[in-house]
Amino acid sequence: MMRLAALLSLVLALLAPAASAAEVKVAVAANFAEPAKAIAARFKARTGHDASLSFGSSGQFYAQIANGAPFEVLLSADRERPEKAEAEGLAVPRSRFTYAVGRLVLYSRTPGLVDGRGAVLRRGRFDKIAIADPRTAPYGVAAVDTMRKLGVYGALAPRLVQGASITQAYQFVDTGAAELGFVALSQVAWAKGGSRWLVPAASHAPIEQQAVLLKAGAGNAAARAFIGFLKGPEARAIIRSYGYEAP
Repeated sequence: MMRLAALLSLVLALLAPAASAAEVKVAVAANFAEPAKAIAARFKARTGHDASLSFGSSGQFYAQIANGAPFEVLLSADRERPEKAEAEGLAVPRSRFTYAVGRLVLYSRTPGLVDGRGAVLRRGRFDKIAIADPRTAPYGVAAVDTMRKLGVYGALAPRLVQGASITQAYQFVDTGAAELGFVALSQVAWAKGGSRWLVPAASHAPIEQQAVLLKAGAGNAAARAFIGFLKGPEARAIIRSYGYEAP
């Protein structure tokens, strides 16, 4: 009888993590898609919780959250939206923090087209250049700032192809719809071939990407655990491996 009771206790102990596992709904800026997938997998392995990820532009996500979308965590590509979420009562106070600092890259699938200093932008030997929509995507803002600093924005404006997010901007380049484009370093960090220019950080305002726990996730243990995991060493190592700075 004692052996049976001990066996039952062991079974219940083994089932406890599964019984307490929960899900967190995370809105993820498109540039952070691949590292977010890797972090979610590691988070699942460590905690048993599932992170349900949705990808898109930070501006579009904020509009959805303001209109009642049930996201519990926002991983934005800027600090503006998380700050606004706190100010407008959509987020848990003092839960906001910087999880990554992004880098912008001018990229082409064509070897030799993009030089190491971005001079291709002045030469103009291309028909189309892709960027993310600066109205909703911080990487699009950074791209416009860079072109303005170089003094080429006016000349290149008629050639711009705007994607709804940095993912779509990259797709334009990857499919050949645009010969080159401003994309996130994380999207091409492990890509072979092609040509690229890592845009100097001083060419635009820092792409400080912030996360915030939304009010919808305040009572969800999985949401709080995900925020905590994102701050930890395993997540930071993944973030750095994709070319981001991880504070």
